[in-house]
Amino acid sequence: MRHNILLKTAIAGLLAAGMTSCADDLNISSIDPKSSQSYDDMELLAKQYATLGLTGQVGPTGNSDISGDEGEIGFYRTVFNLQELGSDECIWAWQTDTDIPQITNIRWTSSSVRTGWAWKRLAYDITNYNSYLEQMKDRTDGEYPHYLAEVRFLRALHYWYFLDLFHKAPFKDALEEGFNMSELPVEKAGKDLYDWIDNELTTIEPQLAEIGAFNSSNYGRADRGAAMMLHARLALNSAIYTDGQVKDYQKAISYCDQIINSGKYALSTSTNANGFTGYEQVFMGDNDKNAQAMKECIFPIRQDGKNTEEHAGSTYLVSSMRAAGMPYSATTNYWTCNFAREALVKKFIADPDKDCPIATADEIKSYVENGHADLYKDAEGKSRTPSEAEVIAVDEILGGSTAQIVAVAGDDRALFYGGIGGATTENARTLRAGKNITGFLNGLSIVKWQNRYSTNESPSDETFSDTDIPLFRLAEAYLTRAEAKYRLGQNAEALSDLNVLRNRAHTTAFTSIDEDILIDEWCREFYMEGRRRSDLVRFGRFTTKKYIWDWKGGSPNGQAVDAHFNIYPVPANEISTNKNLSQNPGY
Repeated sequence: MRHNILLKTAIAGLLAAGMTSCADDLNISSIDPKSSQSYDDMELLAKQYATLGLTGQVGPTGNSDISGDEGEIGFYRTVFNLQELGSDECIWAWQTDTDIPQITNIRWTSSSVRTGWAWKRLAYDITNYNSYLEQMKDRTDGEYPHYLAEVRFLRALHYWYFLDLFHKAPFKDALEEGFNMSELPVEKAGKDLYDWIDNELTTIEPQLAEIGAFNSSNYGRADRGAAMMLHARLALNSAIYTDGQVKDYQKAISYCDQIINSGKYALSTSTNANGFTGYEQVFMGDNDKNAQAMKECIFPIRQDGKNTEEHAGSTYLVSSMRAAGMPYSATTNYWTCNFAREALVKKFIADPDKDCPIATADEIKSYVENGHADLYKDAEGKSRTPSEAEVIAVDEILGGSTAQIVAVAGDDRALFYGGIGGATTENARTLRAGKNITGFLNGLSIVKWQNRYSTNESPSDETFSDTDIPLFRLAEAYLTRAEAKYRLGQNAEALSDLNVLRNRAHTTAFTSIDEDILIDEWCREFYMEGRRRSDLVRFGRFTTKKYIWDWKGGSPNGQAVDAHFNIYPVPANEISTNKNLSQNPGY
């Protein structure tokens, strides 16, 4: 049994206006208040949260919220891809997939479909939230003041993503006088949108449940801590969002102080009986049952392999980064898509060519030719895949296990894999893609996200992931406060916060601090968590020659790109259908 009532009602929560549930065990009909006189308050609220992790009415595919490839157009996957696939952290292996080369090489246009998917998903979810708020805004009974504040938080979160990715949004507010759902949204951009989100969060924070109220019971709902963390993130990026008109670093510090000093959250620090480190446990399949992992999480996207089947949440994170044959996968769903760019590996191992343990093609071939031909061939000479036990044993000999890489890096967070799992004598992992990106083995595998349980129990499902996505976690408060204090000249205090996370990772403490240290630590702590582009933009490194990484700008060795790529374009078809919208510069 999962802890959260949101999961008990998640399928019911998928109901759109006038539609019925396909969950036989729930036996629930429409929850649209306009078409039914009877509905469950919590199911109606769950519908709002369900937009974060689910995409339609029938599990992973079928009756999609938005037309198109349903697996691609879920909330988390769309924003994750725009934040990560063009950054220094990962590459999508299959460059013939729709719009992938444009995202990989930072060469997108206003016609790029992946920017359109993100825009549509954010706008669709906001429409849902506005509909709820319009219908329920006069409810003051029971828990409705909390419910309304929670939905306003979800709406503010989506407007923040619009601000961060596009610097503008198609804006409507159901709480404004004269609101009309049928009217086209107006454009709200830059400082105006920043100020609206800032004021909205300030308004709803006292209306939400107390800070940390939902980090055990009702886990997955937004309390005051979630709003404060979003507020701190907004403030830290204030100079970017307002073209330097606002620099709210002190506000970011204030919110982080309240979160850290509340005593309601704690970093996951203890290595458990099965050897999983505190950091590792935050991203495992039982992170909604593990008390210390839950304590670090400020606001999660709830996932469950049985009850919330999806291709756009943590199933995406687990399956896209694994190939058949990799050990400890706890999944049978192998997509072989995302692998580590060399620049990411270098954040942990300065000279990976020299020091990173991997099983090379020559080493595998030599091992096979020297008495181990049965590794890839059965007694009749037919091809076979090595068993997990065989892979683990050979990795200890040839190198490339996650434990070996962590040991060389001297950092618990270096969760990569470079062994023989998924490799052959002809095709083994390398540390970087060469002149062409040819497949999943062009770089190390990233195994930070796991469907595996820290208890070594079996997950509820091996096709879809149980792993909750910690959209906000306590480590962000420490790094946000460190950066904000650094920007205000408080270096000693900034260094202290930075080393809290270094200590948790069992790695060497820093004795000084500068921009290079900060931006690299953001990467080491938060890689593959859907935020890297935002951090690089804030540090002036996403488009400029100040920082070059492999395949930046479409060159194997990297190159600078034009500054207009710091902001995504408004999709051309959105402008054509809404006269209130304007295009961003450079597109």
